[in-house]
Amino acid sequence: MTPIPIADPDDSRVAPYRAVRERDVVGRGERFVAEGEVVLRLLIEGGRGAPSVHAPESLLIAENRLDALGDLLAKLPPEIPVYAAGQAVMDAVVGFHIHRGVLAIARRAPPETAAELLARLPAKALVVALVGVANHDNVGGIFRNAAAFGADAVLLDDTSCDPLYRKAIRVSVGASLILPFARGGSGDDLLDALAAQGFRTLALSPAGTHAIGAVSPAPRTALLLGAEGPGLPADIMARTTTARVPMAAGFDSLNVATTSGIALYALTSAARAAG
Repeated sequence: MTPIPIADPDDSRVAPYRAVRERDVVGRGERFVAEGEVVLRLLIEGGRGAPSVHAPESLLIAENRLDALGDLLAKLPPEIPVYAAGQAVMDAVVGFHIHRGVLAIARRAPPETAAELLARLPAKALVVALVGVANHDNVGGIFRNAAAFGADAVLLDDTSCDPLYRKAIRVSVGASLILPFARGGSGDDLLDALAAQGFRTLALSPAGTHAIGAVSPAPRTALLLGAEGPGLPADIMARTTTARVPMAAGFDSLNVATTSGIALYALTSAARAAG
């Protein structure tokens, strides 16, 4: 791998990296931006015992990071260009100070429907499902927790944010690159797909009937989370078993990503105890 030097921010070869924040808003279609060394390693090497399903197309690396990344860059196919720029040039291309000095443009894996993804999961499986979770930090945090506690997949309705949004990937510490997910349809569509594959769905809400620590997970269990504030719609809750995270009297508000970590810990601990 021989880095290609970039001295001019207007060089057409790095056009996909221009104005990163503005293009985050409008989207990149089949492509996405990966940022940071940890994320780049997961993009190239994969994780959880499986290769990456997304394909890097090019990299833009700060010159002072090249040596430290040499082992990783050597794993790239020779046809993938690695552009190297000084910090000032890189900042000018991106549109802000990119202190990590590591960016990649990658092509998304072909999308799956919720039904397709669930059908290929093992007989014992844990899935996280999101309805209306549109905050990138929360989605990234939930993916990070899902990966940490061994969830098999994440489902997102069409009102939840794209887990391959740059900030969501960064907050997930790359978990959204290695954890299978499907995004699309309504909350009811997700519940239909889960029911068809024999999943018991637990919906989390401060008004839930059962304390999450008292719930015995089924062999196939889905943890359903809604947006902070409005929570899950009543009609969705009515189709599920409802659970809550017990909290101090007079305060019933937890960040949804934090809630996901507590609930996943409780469910996986109960599953281990049951053998």
